[in-house]
Amino acid sequence: MAHGTLVMLHGMTGTTGKMQPLAERLCPSGWDVFCPQAEIEHPTRGGFAWWLRAEDPTLPLDENSQRQVDQSIQRLIGELPDGPLIVGGFSQGGAIASALLETEVQERIFGLVLLGTKSVRPESLAAALPFLRAREVVWMHGERDHLVPMDLAVEQAEIFEAADWPVTRLEHQKGHMVNLNQFDELKAAIQRMADSA
Repeated sequence: MAHGTLVMLHGMTGTTGKMQPLAERLCPSGWDVFCPQAEIEHPTRGGFAWWLRAEDPTLPLDENSQRQVDQSIQRLIGELPDGPLIVGGFSQGGAIASALLETEVQERIFGLVLLGTKSVRPESLAAALPFLRAREVVWMHGERDHLVPMDLAVEQAEIFEAADWPVTRLEHQKGHMVNLNQFDELKAAIQRMADSA
């Protein structure tokens, strides 16, 4: 098993400090943790965002938001440590994590951790996946998530499943959150990713 880094990205209005404790609990044995912080300050709610968007999460991102996504991804790539990676995140962070598969770092990614999230560019992700080596994905979403509707979350899982990537689905009855009742399944999936590196 190679030594690598679990990269976990916070959601909108998040910080490194908010994500770090969860990431350290999820980290596979012998691996490091890296929880970078986005740079766009949220104008009203504090914390940081990978992009800013209209309040309706079902709408596609406008041109300005797409540009912010691209800038956040490029900055993140420059900060990533060397070696094998497992990438994931919560909400916006999970969307950025899956978008990294469309970049030059995808070869170093050994698994994805998608928590309460959706695809930021579903068509683009779906077009890329069939040409990539399949890796394990663990996906968690709450039925009562009012920020990322379940149908958008399921669409993301189905994009991976349609490309024959193995997806562990962890659905729960709660809202926009990480369900710690499923923590053991989540951690086991991440350990399998590390064992494959």
